[in-house]
Amino acid sequence: MFFLQILFIAFPLIRAAAVPNLYDSHDHNHAHDVRQSLPNTWYQARDHPVHKLFKRAPGDGIDYAPVGTPAWSAGFPPLPSIPSPSALPAEWVNALNAAVAAGKIPNIPPTTNVPNTNPVYQPGLNPNSPEICSATYRCRIPGDLWDSPTGVWASSFDDGPSPSTPPLVQFLRTNNVSTTHFMIGVNIIYYPSQFLTAFDAGNDIAVHTWSHPYMTTLSNLDVLGQLGWTMQLIHNSTGGRVPRYWRPPYGDSDMRVRSIAKEVFGLDTVIWNQDSADWSAPNPQVIQDNLARIATSPKTPGVMVLLHEITPPSVTAFIGAFPLIATNGWRFASLAKVVNDGRTYQNALDSSSNDVTVANIISSPSSLSSSTSSTAAPTSSGSGTVGNLAPSPTSSKSASITLRLDRQRQSIFSLLFPAAMCVIAVLS
Repeated sequence: MFFLQILFIAFPLIRAAAVPNLYDSHDHNHAHDVRQSLPNTWYQARDHPVHKLFKRAPGDGIDYAPVGTPAWSAGFPPLPSIPSPSALPAEWVNALNAAVAAGKIPNIPPTTNVPNTNPVYQPGLNPNSPEICSATYRCRIPGDLWDSPTGVWASSFDDGPSPSTPPLVQFLRTNNVSTTHFMIGVNIIYYPSQFLTAFDAGNDIAVHTWSHPYMTTLSNLDVLGQLGWTMQLIHNSTGGRVPRYWRPPYGDSDMRVRSIAKEVFGLDTVIWNQDSADWSAPNPQVIQDNLARIATSPKTPGVMVLLHEITPPSVTAFIGAFPLIATNGWRFASLAKVVNDGRTYQNALDSSSNDVTVANIISSPSSLSSSTSSTAAPTSSGSGTVGNLAPSPTSSKSASITLRLDRQRQSIFSLLFPAAMCVIAVLS
């Protein structure tokens, strides 16, 4: 009976299923299950005692709606739909048109997404050519970030916030270190409390798109929406800070996509050079073994490790492997703090600094609800639909959507058992 109770507790924590290995370790395919309906009370009132536990970072002087309130989420793309290319702020579209007209956005046709494989370019296009240089095919564009400085373990976690974020943040605080969270826009909407847990602890917040699509499959306007709305939400939730970094889901980027990110929004593209494979392994020990292998790897270049904060096994494995990082001589630090000049936002030093300046390309909060789109320059029109966005069955109380690559799923027991073990370990 006790075990059944543990399973009942563990079931809501299941956030991803394992996927089959693709042709190399660079592939990164996992599910993202997000609720459509919100709980009756999904944020703490501003006079709740929990807010006294953290000191909010100084902002840019603008009065933003409190994170988690209806006013805060108003004006953003309705959930669970993906951002509509016909409802983008005119400032974003105008900036894109100007960049295209200036020849700064390559006219590369969008890829197609074949199930269980990486995105594919049109016949005759070489993904490793300098003109395309697809990160999915391990082509490195100068200026994109793959490696950290020698001897540095550049820490980051993808796909948050989630219920697994608070225990991760608490562990990092206990060890007096921080990390960079590459966050998904819809997950910030669904988990505002967990978002604040990460930000208020002084961790760095970066962009992981609005709904986790393969970015090279999208049109220019769809790329704009995936990046812009996530940046806007982070901006409104951090006292006006403008993210400096973004990581493409599945590592899928090329010259066109990264140019839109850089030229329109000033974002630097971050990939990784080591994969923990936590997205494919529900067993914490397997993930921990992978991290142990990385910890004993050469110090040059330093490592940027792909890790996630969406499941208890991932966080549990990281916590278990953490001592190996120091004992093997690595300097553990937040990724955003150890690359470039160390400034983690475009308009502020970090998440707790008091030097925030007013953003430029990002629309002001008051303009969100009345924003209208313009027509983009005719290049890389592509489809406005993310092929892996599929609605799941709904109920009278809630529904969910799954952004996924078509793949084999493990049995329910194989998912529940490792999570139940994690809960048992915590309770014991």
